Amino acid sequence: MWYIILLILLGILFAVVELILLPGLSIGAFLAVACYGGAVWYAFHALGTTAGVITIVAVLVVSLISVIFSLRAKTWQRFALKQEIDSTSMPKPESELTLGAKGITVSRLSPMGKININGKVYEAKSADVFIDQREQVEVIGFENFNVVVKKIS
Repeated sequence: MWYIILLILLGILFAVVELILLPGLSIGAFLAVACYGGAVWYAFHALGTTAGVITIVAVLVVSLISVIFSLRAKTWQRFALKQEIDSTSMPKPESELTLGAKGITVSRLSPMGKININGKVYEAKSADVFIDQREQVEVIGFENFNVVVKKIS
């Protein structure tokens, strides 16, 4: 009798681990089915037909209850990510620059390229025309992580 209870408990453990920690069909599901099958087989073989049928019903009921309980339990929430990632790989240019800041192109803007403002290089986008290297530019806006510039005439 204790072997049947132990196999059912192990089956429940493997089923819950499979459901919560190992998504998909993996070793946990196979072990749960093997434990359930072993418990049912042992009940039929050692204790008779009545005990076997009772074991099948017990496996189904206890498995359903354990799955429902494990999905609703608050204990699984500690595995969930609660932090938000709000950092970026680089600072936004608008936090360092202001509209009207002046600089020089490091590479040709056609329409994207690099500019140098106050000794710092930024990815820039020309607002309208291509701008050659070493031309004076002025910041007129920001788009994503790029600085939008126009050529100073």
